[in-house]
Amino acid sequence: MPSKKNEVMLQEVLESLDNSNGLFVIDYRGLTVKEAQSLRRKLTDAQAHMKVYKNNIVKLALAEKDMPNLDHILAGTTACVFYEVDPVEAAKVIKLTSKELNKIEFKGGISDGQAIDADQALAIADLPSREELVARFAAAVAAPLAQFVRVLNGPAQGLVTALHAIEDQKNEQKAA
Repeated sequence: MPSKKNEVMLQEVLESLDNSNGLFVIDYRGLTVKEAQSLRRKLTDAQAHMKVYKNNIVKLALAEKDMPNLDHILAGTTACVFYEVDPVEAAKVIKLTSKELNKIEFKGGISDGQAIDADQALAIADLPSREELVARFAAAVAAPLAQFVRVLNGPAQGLVTALHAIEDQKNEQKAA
C-alpha cells in the first residue's frame, strides 16, 4: 500500500501534467539553493515551473495519463520543468542557465505529446520564440504591402515632381 506522502505527490504530478503542454527533464545536480531559486524565478517568467519529484512517481503519473514512457531518462538526480504555453521560452531559460552555471543538463522530455531526447530539447531552445515568429510574420506580410503602396504612390509623386519642375522653370523665365 503506497504511503500518503507518495499519493499526494502523485496527485501533484498529475495536476502539473494536466496544467501543462509538456515537460523537460533536467539533471540539476550541483545547483545551490540560491541557483535553484534563481532558475525557478526565470522559469516562472517563461510560464513554466520546476519541480523535483521521485522518478517512480513521475513514471506512474505518465503511465496514468497515457503519455510517452520516459523510463530511460527518469533516473538519478532529475527535476521536471513543466511549461504551460511555449516550450521554446522554457528551453531557452534552461539552456542559458546551463551555460551560465555549467551544472544543468537536458535529459529529454515530452513535447507535442512525443518523447524527445536531450538533443531535441536543445534544438527547441534554439528556435525563435513565439513573439519573434509573430514579428517575422508581420514583417513578411507588411513588406509587400509597403511596396504596393510605393508603386501606387509612384505616378502621383511623379506628377508632383513634374509640376514642381514646370513651376521652377516658369519662375526662372519670369526672373530673366
